[in-house]
Amino acid sequence: MLQPKGRVVMVSGANRGIGLAIAHGLLAKEYDLSLGVRDPDGMAETLTASPPQRLSIHAYDARRADAGAAWVAATLAQHGRIDALVNNAGIHRRTRLEDEDESGLDELWEVNVKAPLRVIRAALPHLRETGCGRVVNLASLAGKRVIGEAIGYTMSKYAVVALTHQVRRSGWDDGVRATAICPGFVNSDMAAALTEEPSENMTQPEDIAELVATAIALPNRASVAEMTVNWRYEVTL
Repeated sequence: MLQPKGRVVMVSGANRGIGLAIAHGLLAKEYDLSLGVRDPDGMAETLTASPPQRLSIHAYDARRADAGAAWVAATLAQHGRIDALVNNAGIHRRTRLEDEDESGLDELWEVNVKAPLRVIRAALPHLRETGCGRVVNLASLAGKRVIGEAIGYTMSKYAVVALTHQVRRSGWDDGVRATAICPGFVNSDMAAALTEEPSENMTQPEDIAELVATAIALPNRASVAEMTVNWRYEVTL
């Protein structure tokens, strides 16, 4: 396993839910973090109390085309290196196949697909320099099978899985490894808006945080391309 001490991990969408759990988990394992969030002033006090050499917080709006490159530059200025990137920020919009209004689809594509692509593009040269760079993309089981009518979200998460495999292919010879984590419902605000399933039955944010830490720590010789994670049995998975 790769040792966390001194390794710098970028995490997007760390204000709450899964992203906040990832940040807490990685800090506890002694990684240094650069967090990209829409509202830096709204960060949890338990995180902002960390020493500045171990944690930096940066404004990051996934809807802005220049946000990824700016966040990478700020991370390098603060920490001097980038060892791993966790693309967690994402949105859900109700879009059906028959809907002619494509505004929701456009927003899903901008935030869920183009935003992580832009951050990866900016960070990749620095991930290559380490010889063991890591990219973890939070996808979804919606990127592995089609259930219901959320065609825009499903398309975006299929694209995130494809993006992950392209990163693996492009960065492999330089030690860059990429993993798509594909959960079903996770106890979060997003899931609460989509299902009446009791929150205690779902996968918990801390469970996903542990899987992210595992993907980052695995050595180059033990790369895992995808992790499918579910709280219930599905015959197709």
